Amino acid sequence: MSDAKTRISETNAANDVVLYMKGTKEMPQCGFSSRVAGVLNFIGVEYADVNVLADEDIRQGIKDFSDWPTIPQLYVKGEFVGGCDIITEMTLSGELDTLFAENAVTFDKEKADQIREANA
Repeated sequence: MSDAKTRISETNAANDVVLYMKGTKEMPQCGFSSRVAGVLNFIGVEYADVNVLADEDIRQGIKDFSDWPTIPQLYVKGEFVGGCDIITEMTLSGELDTLFAENAVTFDKEKADQIREANA
């Protein structure tokens, strides 16, 4: 499991934003992963996607790494942010905008506002 932890740490260090998900950003394989990837794609965030279905060590390793039992998991600047419910709440409250802005992660504020308007 230490190999998985090392690979996760290296992936998180090499990318400002990482989404550990079932499937890929182009083809999510579960509704929760699809929702988070959809938000990130819609607002134009550049992120690395890690398909946990392709690697059982990473699939279990990411849960151990974060001490969080579910996938997807979003990391920004190496810090665990949350899963689908947390990212959804943060998107709707504007907290995700703030997190990205504070970490110099480029995103389309107008698109983020459109999500909030559509869910008001």
